[in-house]
Amino acid sequence: MRRLLTAVLPLALAACASAPRPPASPPAARAPAAAPAPGLAAVGTAQEAAAALASASGSLVSGRVTLLPVEGGVRVSGEIGGLVRNGAHGLEVHERGDCSAADASSAGAYFDPAAGAEQRGVVVGGNRDRIVADAEGVARVDLRIPGAVLGGGAPNDIAGRALVVMGATPGAFGARVACGPIRVTR
Repeated sequence: MRRLLTAVLPLALAACASAPRPPASPPAARAPAAAPAPGLAAVGTAQEAAAALASASGSLVSGRVTLLPVEGGVRVSGEIGGLVRNGAHGLEVHERGDCSAADASSAGAYFDPAAGAEQRGVVVGGNRDRIVADAEGVARVDLRIPGAVLGGGAPNDIAGRALVVMGATPGAFGARVACGPIRVTR
């Protein structure tokens, strides 16, 4: 039996190695890229917006950011202070530009402009932007919100919605510590 295996095995392996490979799928046969959600705008009607962030949930967080349309989204830049020193905080768009509740819950759920919809109870870890405070508790913000536009009323329009800063401490992680409506300035 051993002689038979030593004689047959090399032939079987050689046959497998020389068997023709199945042809590769042509590029046209591959799955198409995901289409953007229907009704989303590529550009908005506004040239600039701003959000004045006021403290929420008893925090001392505040700041001002400017929003400008850029290719593929909206650029957010500015400064936010009163944050946990050397802490990473979330900066999110929420569905309503109402920051009247003491805990900013009036701003509604997290809003995903790339999908043009609110995201209730969904953890969107990679899509939520992080801002990092320095040793004085100040974060210099310079980030991009992909898929968003400013003005025009499309489902991915973030004008009139709110920017919300999320807490960074274990006791306040996920708490809304600042909120500001996104208002078109020009």
